[in-house]
Amino acid sequence: MSARFVITGTDTDIGKTVFAAALTHALDAHYWKPIQSGLAGESDSAAIMRLARRPADRILPEAWRLKEPASPHYAAALQGIAIDRDSLNLPDYSGALVIEGAGGVLVPINLRLLYADLFAHWGLPVIIVARTRLGTINHSLMTIEALRSRGVKIHGVAFVGDAMEDSEATICAIGAVKRLGRLPILDPLTPGKLHDAFAAHFRLADFA
Repeated sequence: MSARFVITGTDTDIGKTVFAAALTHALDAHYWKPIQSGLAGESDSAAIMRLARRPADRILPEAWRLKEPASPHYAAALQGIAIDRDSLNLPDYSGALVIEGAGGVLVPINLRLLYADLFAHWGLPVIIVARTRLGTINHSLMTIEALRSRGVKIHGVAFVGDAMEDSEATICAIGAVKRLGRLPILDPLTPGKLHDAFAAHFRLADFA
């Protein structure tokens, strides 16, 4: 079976989708966003299609598309919907696949199911995306602990932002996780720049 990874973050708006796009392109993978919260503007799936230069048939349809840009449990409730775990089974596809969560690992899907619980149910390796800014050590180690307490396999941490050597090394040493690399801030963010940055700062062999 080809490589399959779940991408999660230590918080929202940290570059998780940008990293997911870079990895999707590098692995020549399909991409799946199980729950899209917020339909105004560009969706995460559309961003992946653009940044990873994926054709439409490489983007698997979301299981849920929710109007409000909020936690899935709340956005669903506003529409009179209850999302259950059985509606989020893995796609019947065995090739390379990148799956993107939403926000952090303790974001609720419903009042009894968190993303971390869903990741444990899937049994796929998880890549944590962490922004190199103040507070990243605390947020990253809490994310690692929440996943480990549920038996989730952590493939490693991918950092996004300016180099912060001590913080990056400290997270990986204390958390006992692999340091996969770091994407610098790209301005402008274009597909070409993103793919070049991934190739320069990550080893494809680490995702085999």
